[in-house]
Amino acid sequence: MTNASPEAAPKTASNAVQYQVKTRAMRRYITFYSLASLGIALLWGSLLAILVPLQVQGIEFHRIFTGADSGVDLQALTTLQSKVAAGTVTPDPDQQRQLGLLAEFNSSRATSLSIVSSVGVLLGMLLAPIIGLLSDRTKSRWGRRAPWIAAGGIGGTALICLMPVAPTIAVMVVIWSLLQVLVGVAQGPLTATVADRVPEARIGVVSGISGLASYFGAIVGAVAAGSLFASIGLAAYFPIGILLLLTTMAFVLFARDNTSREMITKPLRFKSVVKSYGVALGDADYRWAWISKVLLYLGYGISSVYSLYMLQSYISPALSATQAAQTAPLLQFAALPTTLLAMFVSGRWSDKIKRRKPFVVAAGLLMAGSFLIPFISPTLPAMFIQVMVTGLGYGTFVVVDQALFIDVLPDKEAAGRDLGLSSLGQNLGNALGPIVAGAVVGIFAGAYAPVWPIAFVLVTIASLLVLRVKRVR
Repeated sequence: MTNASPEAAPKTASNAVQYQVKTRAMRRYITFYSLASLGIALLWGSLLAILVPLQVQGIEFHRIFTGADSGVDLQALTTLQSKVAAGTVTPDPDQQRQLGLLAEFNSSRATSLSIVSSVGVLLGMLLAPIIGLLSDRTKSRWGRRAPWIAAGGIGGTALICLMPVAPTIAVMVVIWSLLQVLVGVAQGPLTATVADRVPEARIGVVSGISGLASYFGAIVGAVAAGSLFASIGLAAYFPIGILLLLTTMAFVLFARDNTSREMITKPLRFKSVVKSYGVALGDADYRWAWISKVLLYLGYGISSVYSLYMLQSYISPALSATQAAQTAPLLQFAALPTTLLAMFVSGRWSDKIKRRKPFVVAAGLLMAGSFLIPFISPTLPAMFIQVMVTGLGYGTFVVVDQALFIDVLPDKEAAGRDLGLSSLGQNLGNALGPIVAGAVVGIFAGAYAPVWPIAFVLVTIASLLVLRVKRVR
């Protein structure tokens, strides 16, 4: 096999492109892998946490509050609602009418955000195993994964630039869904390069470094989006798109893969594509890890999808939209120390003692317990405490769970396909989370409180299911 880079040589003649990478090349790989992970995480942190919810909220506000009501102060109206609920104020007829509009607005924006958030995730979920399968088989001078990473970065950037002009929820659903699919085209093969190119003994460390980059990117993205929105509104989408393009292309160009032109593959048949959705699920250990991941991200998605709205409509005293956009990133910053600590310690510790399950179980239970804090105390300080405790759990989980999945891969030569299925599990949880949360908020007439105990139950179950994995300690 011909090498595209003199720094990495194939270990075997296997169809899978495996590597024994020199130290300098490994450092460069880790650097640019982390940067690409950072760029993708920055996109999710800025768009999912700030810009998309604010855009949905703006569209729904202008649809519901029309005419003389178009200048209503939502913060003041939410405060009035709290006083009416507490029995300290009796609203006049006009206030009562506006409170009715507020209830409709709270329910409508929650439902619309759940639709916008979920449709694209569902599409990405269905396509992830196919993308992984095709990336396993791609022949190019740039290797198996690079063409997909480049295509996803370029296409995703183009669609980000279309987001600000979406005039309706329906148009947002189309653009955002295609955007999520294209970013998945880059993200899935990028993750598969870890199984391709990182020695087994260093997988936990690399997962920790990339997990740190991903988490830091989400925080920076949220902070940047909140600040940019306050000054340039929805034009804040544009710099996010540019960063996605720069970071993904930097990985493709500067962490070059071996050529895969001479790789031998069997003809691709439709039957094998269909089987790609569930081949790995035939393995019991992989199946339990996958089900656990779905439930954990389902609970996590339920608890986090409405963070921006909870700051405006759940906690007391309520914040304005601008205050919420600036406060939401601070919540993520509050979680940074505990998350960093968990990421630094868990990956190395897990590699050292060669254990995965205790870390994943403890991480899930910590996350589950944190959801009860704002349920008991619906205040801003409680929200800060909750994210700090969640940081310990999530920081551990995001590092060790990736290593656990690599450990239980049924077929190392189909890492792209089976890690794509792992991403499918995460995406399924992320897709169902907003749907379930939207249904809960709708059932309870715009109330956000019930999402917390539901998230607690789901993540607790997810944590305990990991104990069913037998092949990994």
